[in-house]
Amino acid sequence: MRDWPHSPVHRLTQAGAYIVTAGTYLKLPVFRGPHRQEYLCDLLLELAEKYHWDLQAWAVFANHYHFVALSPPEAASLRRMTQHLHSVASIQANRWDGSPGRKVWFQYRETLLTFPQSYFARLSYVHRNAVHHRIVREPSLYPWCSAGWFQRRAPTSFYKRIMAMEIDKVNVEDDFEVQPEEV
Repeated sequence: MRDWPHSPVHRLTQAGAYIVTAGTYLKLPVFRGPHRQEYLCDLLLELAEKYHWDLQAWAVFANHYHFVALSPPEAASLRRMTQHLHSVASIQANRWDGSPGRKVWFQYRETLLTFPQSYFARLSYVHRNAVHHRIVREPSLYPWCSAGWFQRRAPTSFYKRIMAMEIDKVNVEDDFEVQPEEV
C-alpha cells in the first residue's frame, strides 16, 4: 500500500508521546488577536483533557498550533480530538467573520516520538516557538503557550535542561509566517 503524496498519513497505532502541528487553510491568520488566540488555546486545552491527551507543551498562533502530548491507550483518538477541535473552532471563526462554510483548517501532522532526546527537543521547540517566530524574547511572556506554565511547574533542573536544548536541527514543519500580536 502506497501513501497518498498530497496529505499526511496518520499512523496512530501506538500509544506514546506525539508532536502535532496544524495549520489554517492558505496559512491565513484566522485566529489573529488576543481574544481569538485565547479561544483557540482554551479549546485545545479543554478537548485534550476530554480526549485524555496529556499535554506536555503547546503553542497557539493566528495561523497554526503545535503541541506535544502523551496519548491515551488508544492513540487513534487524536483523529477525533483534532476533528472536534477544528470543527468547533471553524464554526466560531466563521461566525466572528460572517463567513459561514469557509474552509478554516488545512491539515495536521503528527509524529510519534520514540527517543527521549527527540521528545525533549520537541518539548523545548514547542515551549520556545514564540521566540522562534520572533514574537517575544522570553518564551514565558507569550500567553498562548505552555512556557510559563512549564517554568512554574517543572523541577528547576528539568526546566533548565529542556530550555537549554539545541532546537535548530529539530525537524518540525513550521514554515508559517507569524506577525507579532499585542501581548
